[in-house]
Amino acid sequence: QVQLVESGGGLVQAGDSLRLSCALSGRTVSSTAMGWFRQAPGKEREFVAAISWPADRTYYADSVKGRFTISKDNAKNTVILQMNTLKPEDTAIYYCTARNNYYITQTQASWDYWGQGTQVTVSS
Repeated sequence: QVQLVESGGGLVQAGDSLRLSCALSGRTVSSTAMGWFRQAPGKEREFVAAISWPADRTYYADSVKGRFTISKDNAKNTVILQMNTLKPEDTAIYYCTARNNYYITQTQASWDYWGQGTQVTVSS
């Protein structure tokens, strides 16, 4: 059973920081990519950031470039999203995702596994 367990969401003020973590279990992390999507009320789920596990390549949505950093912990099979300078527009449910190959894509349907989501709320 493949499982993605997320943690780190919460309520913060604009300008603050949060760190989201997501641990993959049930399969090896080799030859995979992991990342994050988010979904705000009334909006479609959108790509945030992703990282290729074997090559350590990263990609970010334009809306978070320069503020968010994605990284991975090989020993813990965990991907981390460090979110700095948070804005009210970042308020959403953040979903961890993984796929069975290491290619990064912004297309939601291309990703194979999903976490339960963690709420991030940024107040103004």
